[in-house]
Amino acid sequence: MLDMHTEDLILVAVVPRMQDLEIARVLGWYRIPVRRAPKMVMVDWLAFYQTARCGPGPAGIYAVAPVLGHELATRAALLHDQPDHPRAHEAYYKLQLGPLEPLPTPLVDGAWPRLTFLYTTGRRLLTARTLRQLKVSAPVERQALWRALRERADGYTPRSPFPPTPFDWSGLARARGGGAG
Repeated sequence: MLDMHTEDLILVAVVPRMQDLEIARVLGWYRIPVRRAPKMVMVDWLAFYQTARCGPGPAGIYAVAPVLGHELATRAALLHDQPDHPRAHEAYYKLQLGPLEPLPTPLVDGAWPRLTFLYTTGRRLLTARTLRQLKVSAPVERQALWRALRERADGYTPRSPFPPTPFDWSGLARARGGGAG
């Protein structure tokens, strides 16, 4: 049973490969490249939009996970088996997750536009019957969503009792050919 509240902030994120979903399920984290990240990653839940290649059926949202915190790391630090990847030294957000939980009713809809990230609310996720119903479009609700996101940015307290691991930026600067300045 989901312990999701109607006012919870949800980030819908695309899961393009089965490996990414397995990392979230087994290791308890999800990565987002900083250069492509949404403005705010400090949310309550991550909803996994599984593409047709990695889902149990048509593309859709089948599972969610609570976000316990986040930290910065390089791709190489996250994926030890890919030290020579072209983006190995780029910065990524590592979202620390609780257990994946299936949605009571998966959200699938063949007419879904391509997306990378989408903010929504617990209320929308819990009541939606189609993916399009996740979009916050009513002016009052949209203002409330953005106000909540701004408040998170100003004074966020993660659910996790563990502080995020500090990120050593000096290695990233050296990898890009710059100084530690």
